[in-house]
Amino acid sequence: MHRMTSTQARHMRRAVLQSVVYAGSACAQPGLDASEWFREDGEGIGVWRTRSRGLLRVCAGCPAMDACRELALRDGDGDASSDEMVRGGMTGQQLAKARGKQAERLAAAVAADRDPEWRRLVDLTVQLRREAIKTPDKAGGQRRQAAAQAAQNRQVRELASQVRRIRIARRARTGWGEAA
Repeated sequence: MHRMTSTQARHMRRAVLQSVVYAGSACAQPGLDASEWFREDGEGIGVWRTRSRGLLRVCAGCPAMDACRELALRDGDGDASSDEMVRGGMTGQQLAKARGKQAERLAAAVAADRDPEWRRLVDLTVQLRREAIKTPDKAGGQRRQAAAQAAQNRQVRELASQVRRIRIARRARTGWGEAA
């Protein structure tokens, strides 16, 4: 997996960012527990700071760090008044400070993530991919297989048509016209 830059992460939608984190984050690897990235109840500040420095080193080598950071910022993670977590290569306090500096951009990103038409487009695209790679049932003879394949082909064409219509409409509204 190649490393995503912070600029790329800022221009991605939530679903893409989340898939990058799930697919390649260092903290999602076997042997690491997600709770390790949070300060434990009663954990002394000195112990936490030592432990968080180690966690920040893990983040620094993570190919999904920028995607994770962008999600943390969009989710509102971190608190300026307490040091309780590490996410995306930043402490909770650093995340709160960055969120304050990027409030306008983050508000626009969160609004774009909530765009129902975009969600529909993502859902249709996922459904199209699943349908396209599905192998029709081979039981029941050649006639039944042919009918199953024809039904699958119709479903793929219909899903592709819906995706195309949404994309054309979105492009027309944003000045792209019907190109590409």
